[in-house]
Amino acid sequence: MDRNSPPPEQRKKRFTLVDLLLFSALAALILYAGYRVNDVLVYHWNWSRVLGFLVKYDQESESWVANLLLQGLATTLRLAIWATVFATLVGVVMGYWRTCQNLALRIISRCYVELIRNIPPIVFIFIFYFFVSSQLFPAIGIYNIDRDNPWVANEVFAFLFGDPALLDNFLAGMICLSLFEGAYITEIVRAGIQSTPKGQWEAARSIGLSPFNVLRDIILPQAVRKILPPLAGQFITLIKDSAIISLISIQELTFVANEVAATTTRVFETWILVGAMYFVLCYSFALLFAHLERRAKRSQR
Repeated sequence: MDRNSPPPEQRKKRFTLVDLLLFSALAALILYAGYRVNDVLVYHWNWSRVLGFLVKYDQESESWVANLLLQGLATTLRLAIWATVFATLVGVVMGYWRTCQNLALRIISRCYVELIRNIPPIVFIFIFYFFVSSQLFPAIGIYNIDRDNPWVANEVFAFLFGDPALLDNFLAGMICLSLFEGAYITEIVRAGIQSTPKGQWEAARSIGLSPFNVLRDIILPQAVRKILPPLAGQFITLIKDSAIISLISIQELTFVANEVAATTTRVFETWILVGAMYFVLCYSFALLFAHLERRAKRSQR
């Protein structure tokens, strides 16, 4: 086969007897777990009390609106999107610093990555929230924002950032996730940049291009193709990692689930439903990114 010819199409996988046996064993395991909970713990399932926290009927608007669990899911999605945007900015800058010739920038980026990667996420979040944000936010005036200002009290702002009264909590959680995930994106960007053959750097410099032009016009366009797939996976990981910031009272899905479980005393139903919501959200994005990746590969043939 010619080295320039496109790779052969992958054969579609078929459902086999082994798959049927595995799915049957998994279903039997789930049924057995439900039986043990019901029989041994004498637990009486009641899904109606938990499902009522998904949607509720609003008397004022005379329509069905999102209740606590869907509101928490929306906050989780907002946090993941904004944190991914800022973590990507941090990762691109730090990733470039990890590969540049300036020793001071390499030391700064290396210290940042090693600091984040070698302390537990909970410890980092507590340190940032109780020591950093408590000093930083008053200095930049976050606590003094007028919640009744037309720029803040509108539907667009609520859609992007949630309840204006909880803006400081939202920003604290978003910055925590951005800095934490930015360390991992830094390594993704560094690997993408360093995967470009050194001969291309040398050839570009030999024709008189500046280091910035080499990076912008030659290196980054090639690195982006290798960075995007792991970056998409990091976004899904960030959705799951956002559950950690429930410890600092950010009202995302896990925090709301704790309140619902405590209020209804329906622990199993609450966490099974929340687990299903996380799964649907993450798996939907996984299918979307896989589809986009296949389209990108077809466009390159």
